[in-house]
Amino acid sequence: MGGLREVLLRVRDVLLKADYTVAGVRELLGPVAGGALARDEIVPALRATGGGSALEVLTRLFWLQVPVAEAAVEAAVESAGGVDELVAAGLAEVSGGEVRARLRVEPLEAVSGAGHAGYVVSDLTVRPGSGSVPAADHVVGAGGASGNLARLVVHRAVDNMLDLGTGCGVQAVHMAGRSPAGRITATDVGPRALELAAMSFTLSGMDGAELLRGSLLEPVRDRRFDLIVSNPPFVVAPSGGPRFTYRESGLPGDDFCRRLVQEAPRHLTDGGYCQLLANWLHLDGVPWDERVGSWVAGCDAWIVQRDVQDPAEYAELWLRDSCEAGTPEYRARYAAWLDHFERMGVTGIGFGWITLRRSERPAVRIEDLRHAVEQPVGAYVADILDGLAKGAEFSTACGQTLAAAPGLIQEQLGPPGAEDPERIVLRQTGRLRRAAGVGTVEAGLAGVCDGTLPLAPLLDAIAQLTGMDPAEVRAHADAVLPELIADGFFG
Repeated sequence: MGGLREVLLRVRDVLLKADYTVAGVRELLGPVAGGALARDEIVPALRATGGGSALEVLTRLFWLQVPVAEAAVEAAVESAGGVDELVAAGLAEVSGGEVRARLRVEPLEAVSGAGHAGYVVSDLTVRPGSGSVPAADHVVGAGGASGNLARLVVHRAVDNMLDLGTGCGVQAVHMAGRSPAGRITATDVGPRALELAAMSFTLSGMDGAELLRGSLLEPVRDRRFDLIVSNPPFVVAPSGGPRFTYRESGLPGDDFCRRLVQEAPRHLTDGGYCQLLANWLHLDGVPWDERVGSWVAGCDAWIVQRDVQDPAEYAELWLRDSCEAGTPEYRARYAAWLDHFERMGVTGIGFGWITLRRSERPAVRIEDLRHAVEQPVGAYVADILDGLAKGAEFSTACGQTLAAAPGLIQEQLGPPGAEDPERIVLRQTGRLRRAAGVGTVEAGLAGVCDGTLPLAPLLDAIAQLTGMDPAEVRAHADAVLPELIADGFFG
């Protein structure tokens, strides 16, 4: 890789000099073409990149994936030795006076939205209606799922990280930006994925990342990590027909995700995190939260269901993803997916986030959370787990102090002109944006708790103001505050 590495480093210099970054391309395209491109419509972007600047040429070649005149590319990459360097790197090919991308080179923006994170190299996008489907070992680039995971990952520098099922390397590139001095190990079952991930790491200026081949945690047996992240092959698909390694593991049902959740704790350091995206099955007569919750042991866990699809919706989604919709085999493939789910007793397929943290006294929350939340979640995910643990241990008898969460607002609901509200609601304006109906005691505490005053005298003061018995006020607080703490209203 020595010679290739040097070539890729020179190409990296060209990309950076041209400002081939998310921010650079966004400014180049403008809001209309950029919005269309987000919908996978490239015509407005082609119109916006008709000039000959280096940024326009690189955007057309590596992002829009259209042929570019060889002379234009030569001018754009002159400082890197011209088109020959792109060809030597395996990124492009020349035919009939035109240069065509052989691989997609995509810039990544830091999760915070502040700055350039690096580049990922992937196979060319196979678009619907092209008449072809991806190869079995197709390596996808950055997308919606990888973006969701990157925004979920905890925002802290760590020493030892694992990107399990790295694909094009997108999560490892994000992690390197967050922990420049950390050691990174990336695994995948596919040799092609590891090859492209290595190219991503070089173009991103990463040194020393370890690449290992294998499934699940097998390649890192007997090792522990401060952070494990995975956008795994979680798709539940029938056997037979095409299988794509970027999304399907070959294990039955949701076993890949189950095994990862069960095996991860013994590969985590004390306080270490494992965070992944997952699909899980809703089986007839079995509560989904009990089923998924049975996977967890030895860790704090926050499991969030963000969406549920019925079997037909799920089959349609993934047949579109692999561009099988519109092919002669589509109806047969669709029927095979439905037969598969019917045999398994599947009523729906859930999608969501799983965050684990190795802990001696685990606290677990499994919930359905469909509304929009403040991003990136990783900026406060540690506080969520801390809140679960604190809520589980809370008692007014322990002499604790509490602070109302920042950004709370109080809503009072009732008929116009009524002396007392029928209902009081506390609402979070940030983070998970939860709302909770509360009583007078909780509302009063939210107005005065700032983390400096002991809780007991505050409760006594509320009892005096409301004319309630102090013992009843404390008993009420013991009953309701643990859940409000776990939900992030108090900390």
